[in-house]
Amino acid sequence: MTARQGRLYVVGLGPGDAGFLTHDASAALEEAEDVIGYAPYVARVPERPGQTRLASDNRVELDRAREALSRAAAGRVVAVVSGGDPGVFAMASAVFEAVEGEPAWRDLDIRVLPGISAMQAAAARLGAPLGHDFCVISLSDNLKPWDVIAARLEHAARGDFVIALYNPASRARPQRIHDAFAILRGLLEPETVIIFAKSVGRAEENILVTRLAEADPSQVDMSTLIIVGARGTRVIARAAATPFVYTSRKAP
Repeated sequence: MTARQGRLYVVGLGPGDAGFLTHDASAALEEAEDVIGYAPYVARVPERPGQTRLASDNRVELDRAREALSRAAAGRVVAVVSGGDPGVFAMASAVFEAVEGEPAWRDLDIRVLPGISAMQAAAARLGAPLGHDFCVISLSDNLKPWDVIAARLEHAARGDFVIALYNPASRARPQRIHDAFAILRGLLEPETVIIFAKSVGRAEENILVTRLAEADPSQVDMSTLIIVGARGTRVIARAAATPFVYTSRKAP
């Protein structure tokens, strides 16, 4: 009897609202026998009879990846889930790090299913702040030194990129967002557009458009995505709604 072929889906759930979930992601979650992920993300997956759910802590990504791969190697159809897009500071890189370390997993059927990222969802709410050259930086120094992050942030600011900042602050890292804003204020104009997009796609969503001179980083937490504008970023005021924001395709 031929051994059953397993499969691993690495699924992006989008930023929150079920409307952000892609058709392919929905189909994979329906097919999966096992759903594995950080507990709040697993909780967002609709429960299906007979489906096993394994929720874990946020700092065990590699262990989670190995568990998912082991189950797929044993013939199971597995979905490991991430918020947003799984390739943006999420589970896809952990899965392939685990694959690199275990040759027996390299021929598994592994499919990465993209999701709408927090920065894309936040940008869409406002218009097109990512409409020209931009970069994405995580402020978490759990896996890399702060000096590396600070250097990357400085180079991005000097290069006049729009900058999307992920993982800006947590209870364990309350100071780093203030350090980041100190770097930005030393390099950018006070009028630089700053966007605080909190809990995009969820009921508590809140988006603030302000200037670097007035931005208060103390209001930021892990559910906040920050977009730092470039010189070409423009704000179009509206009387009774959040302004439109876009970054010009023309060099300033």
